[in-house]
Amino acid sequence: MLLGFSLLILLLLMAGMPVAFALSLSGVLGMFAFLGGVSAFPQIPVIAYKTLDDFVLTAVPLYILMSQILLKGRVGSELFELGSKWLGHLPGGLGVATVFACAIFAAISGSSVATAVTIGAMAIPEMLSRGYKRTVVLGTVAAGGTLGILIPPSIPMILYGAITDESVGKLFLSGVVPGTLLTLLFIAYVVFMSGDMERQAPASWEERWAILRHAIWGLLLPIIVVGGIYTGAFTPTEAAAVGTVYSLIITFFVYRTVKLSDLPEILEDSVKTTSMIFAIMIGAMLFGFILTALQVPQALMAVVTESGMNRWLVFLGVNFVLLVLGCVLETVSIILITLPMLYPIMRHLGFDLIWFNVVLLINMELALISPPIGMNLFVIKGISPDSKIQEIIRGSLPFALIMAAEIALLCFAPGLATWLPQVLK
Repeated sequence: MLLGFSLLILLLLMAGMPVAFALSLSGVLGMFAFLGGVSAFPQIPVIAYKTLDDFVLTAVPLYILMSQILLKGRVGSELFELGSKWLGHLPGGLGVATVFACAIFAAISGSSVATAVTIGAMAIPEMLSRGYKRTVVLGTVAAGGTLGILIPPSIPMILYGAITDESVGKLFLSGVVPGTLLTLLFIAYVVFMSGDMERQAPASWEERWAILRHAIWGLLLPIIVVGGIYTGAFTPTEAAAVGTVYSLIITFFVYRTVKLSDLPEILEDSVKTTSMIFAIMIGAMLFGFILTALQVPQALMAVVTESGMNRWLVFLGVNFVLLVLGCVLETVSIILITLPMLYPIMRHLGFDLIWFNVVLLINMELALISPPIGMNLFVIKGISPDSKIQEIIRGSLPFALIMAAEIALLCFAPGLATWLPQVLK
């Protein structure tokens, strides 16, 4: 049954139908075939309403709006300049500065695509002009952009919390240490591959302090948003509103890179992205409704329970499925389709569900740089038209292996994800 629906969705996607409509149509056809024909259709608006009737989801459009403001306000350029002045003289300095800027902007915007576009537009031509190997440059930006869904605030974490009722604050905390570690591993690889490059002349301390004073406003944003959540000053949803207002203030009055005339475009882009995510959510819930009605999750649970299979073999299979799905679907779709089925299985097998959130998101990071439709691959191609898609894929492969290695490390040391949420209750 599940295989049949999966093939139907795959055929619809191959025919060019958007993901949201492919999921919705599969769910509607399932209702018609198995739940009494057109008499089941009144359930459709009820399911759509209940899908979005969650206060936690209010944070999604706010974080998207904040990301669009920062993107339009070119805050990322300040962060790249900051990294270049402070880190550019190190071995592989511009690569290190690029990963640093990606990590900070990811923590500010929560968007992988926005991070890759903003930092890549500056970093790629600068690094290529200084003789860095093209595949290393492209892979660094593509992989650095993926940090946006692991380092809080993160929209996928909000969706995980909305589906599972886990604390969004704990989910945010769980990504801090793994996100920092992954950033350091990326930096180590870049230094290893570019350590023999001619070093950039060190910037003067006057230049360093000048750019720090100018960029400090952007650096304060993740501290305000994430710190406010962890100290209890406001909820994750309130933090999104605070971050949006703060981003408007710094881009309007401090950097002066956003004007009133830019607001219609910012709001339009925010509405488009939000509508896309919510449409996928509704489609996934319609698809999930028919699967639940046909007791597919219960059947999967019975297969896992009765097989007596070692839980780590099941975990390995789950990661393989996520990797395969990442090659044909984007992040939000994968989470919304798979999580309602995977969550009870992981809970039954005794895995920590906060920890599983981090494992899931690293798999989603892999999806962003996995051919054939990894989102960041095409983003980098768009901002670097002279580069071949094969070069981008080849450059991203070592970073994908690093992500896989971190998943393995999390299996041996789950405290990397669970320690901080336990300490900062």
